[in-house]
Amino acid sequence: MSIAVVGVNHRTAPLEVRERFAHAPREVPAALARVLSAGAGGGVLLSTCNRTEFYLAEPGDAIPATVWAMLTERLSEGRSASEYGYLVRDRDAVRHLYRVSAGLDSMILGESQIQGQVREAWETSRSQAGPVLHRLFQSALLVGARVRSETALAAGAASAPSAAVALAGKIFNRLAGRAALVLGAGVTLVANRTYERARAVAEELGARALTLDEAWEHFASADIVLTSTAAPHAVVTWERVAPAIGRRGGRPLCILDLAVPRDVEPAVGQLENVFLYDIDDLQAVAANAATERHHEVPAAERIVSDEVERFWAWYGGLAAVPVLKEFRGRLDDMRAAELERALKRLAHLSPEDRAQVEQFSHALLNKFLHHPTIALKQAAQAGRGYGLLESLKKLFGLERLDDT
Repeated sequence: MSIAVVGVNHRTAPLEVRERFAHAPREVPAALARVLSAGAGGGVLLSTCNRTEFYLAEPGDAIPATVWAMLTERLSEGRSASEYGYLVRDRDAVRHLYRVSAGLDSMILGESQIQGQVREAWETSRSQAGPVLHRLFQSALLVGARVRSETALAAGAASAPSAAVALAGKIFNRLAGRAALVLGAGVTLVANRTYERARAVAEELGARALTLDEAWEHFASADIVLTSTAAPHAVVTWERVAPAIGRRGGRPLCILDLAVPRDVEPAVGQLENVFLYDIDDLQAVAANAATERHHEVPAAERIVSDEVERFWAWYGGLAAVPVLKEFRGRLDDMRAAELERALKRLAHLSPEDRAQVEQFSHALLNKFLHHPTIALKQAAQAGRGYGLLESLKKLFGLERLDDT
């Protein structure tokens, strides 16, 4: 038994790569099915603007190569996904997820949205996760909740949307009276491909709803454009908005692209007096504003470490049961075989003496197994059983358990 994480994040891959790896919820089941078919006992796919990670239970040797091959198909020719990725195993994999859920591994320290994204990933992958990952993700959500309630890591936590507002404020000095155009499928929608959804949210906000096709002309009058659609490719293109921006007379336009994949193609940022910021730009600004929360990191890391030990104790105990059963069964088979050979040479013994010899063989085996069994159980309860179990499997040829 083992656990692994195969993926990329904002530390290992630039936005132009991460956006190619991003998976919409509807893509998750097929992606997991492909990976699991290479040999794994369960999987969860976590895909956000900062990361695409496959969490896998009992992964076979072919799993990492399968993940990299699948992600490489999303890149341009000549690049391999493995160049941007990492593989984390076992206890380190558990720690990795807990740090992600706690906001310790985010571009913005203490970022609050990630816990909800972890929950959504688990829910989306629920039918393919398996019992070990169910327990792991449930505990990861608990870790995130503990960190947020027991430390100030998320106090006043900045986010990409708040950074967007701050950047717009710097460009225009004050935002009161400015015209804003919002493109997206989220809760702050104004213009969207689904007009009825746009109208419902716009009415709630006191705004005007537009279809996406109607939005391009408004690039001539808006001061701020905020976009966050779920489109798989850029929707704000040079061809669509350049004519309208050309009629602005040089007035500045701030475009804040919160989407992954990006909604705005980079060429738009080259137009006159257009200030274009993508998710990495915004998160870098927000991260700079979060420096005062760094003193909360040690307390958050202690919570993570405590919960890693708690999970590993459960996991070690779970792994110990079949190994101990197989270990005892293997040695008992050896005992029975050797006893049978010995009794053939001791045919002169009475039935009572033969029974005593057999009882002696059972007692000797139990004495032999007593200390290893106690030691393994205690190590499992303390979260240290996994290494001992792996050694036991190698010493006594029990590796076939990994295939069952």
